[in-house]
Amino acid sequence: MKWKEKLISLYLYISESKAIKNYLQHVRQSNNNSPPFTDEEVMTIYIFGIIQKQTKVKDIYKYVQQHLSDWFPKLPSYPTYDTRLNAINGAFIVMVNELIREGTSTLSFINESVLDSLPIIVAGNRRSSSARAAKELCDKGYCSSKNMYYYGLKLHLMGFVRPDTLPMPECCGITSASENDLTVARPMLELIYNRKIYADKIYQDTDFNAQLQHKNNSIIITPIKKQKGQTLEDAADNLFSKAVSAIRQPIESIFNWLIETTHLQNATKVRSSKGLLVHVWGKIAAAFCLICSTIFNS
Repeated sequence: MKWKEKLISLYLYISESKAIKNYLQHVRQSNNNSPPFTDEEVMTIYIFGIIQKQTKVKDIYKYVQQHLSDWFPKLPSYPTYDTRLNAINGAFIVMVNELIREGTSTLSFINESVLDSLPIIVAGNRRSSSARAAKELCDKGYCSSKNMYYYGLKLHLMGFVRPDTLPMPECCGITSASENDLTVARPMLELIYNRKIYADKIYQDTDFNAQLQHKNNSIIITPIKKQKGQTLEDAADNLFSKAVSAIRQPIESIFNWLIETTHLQNATKVRSSKGLLVHVWGKIAAAFCLICSTIFNS
């Protein structure tokens, strides 16, 4: 699909979505509730800019000025656009939920999922203790895969396993960086039935797993942890852990794809809570447009 068709399809999807429309109408309870440059256009520009490999709001705005001025002749000034974008940050969450609902509507037959979390870094190691940006949302946490402390958020994602392609996201959410992955996942997992869920060792909890198996016919399968004092890993345990890690690989692939496609993980230039929510949910919406939806696949 050519870029013009993509832009039109994206705008039509946003403007015709009842859920997005209802949210925007709720936000627009003011004297200026019908601006000449619509909130739907504000959203379209941001998401399309991300898809076109622009990663910052200012870069997206400049891209539109230079290449799409005929399409958006009533584009406001950059400060006005930025303010309006931040004001409707929740609309991107609504859009993500809509895309997930559409993407998973025909996948109820799949009984395997993958689960993990991704750090979203507002400040790296050296500034992780002193950073204060978006403090209502962020705190200091540790990322074992990067062996680093950071200040920011976590994205928690579960997706249906699909052969030879990226998992189809079925639910996601964000928390502060310090939140325990299993603690966050518990309420979600308690609603999952008849499923094998492949996850990292952090999700290992014998009692909770027994509860899931008994009540939901679901099971969390993780690599095997060494017992306290154990120095050598049993050969059978090692083979099992490698098999689980191989099945889990697609969750790493989707995280890598998200990072490469949207630069989601790097939020070091974000200063406000609303701006951070736009950064996270706007970029996830852009990515899910490509992976979950038929917007660009018709």
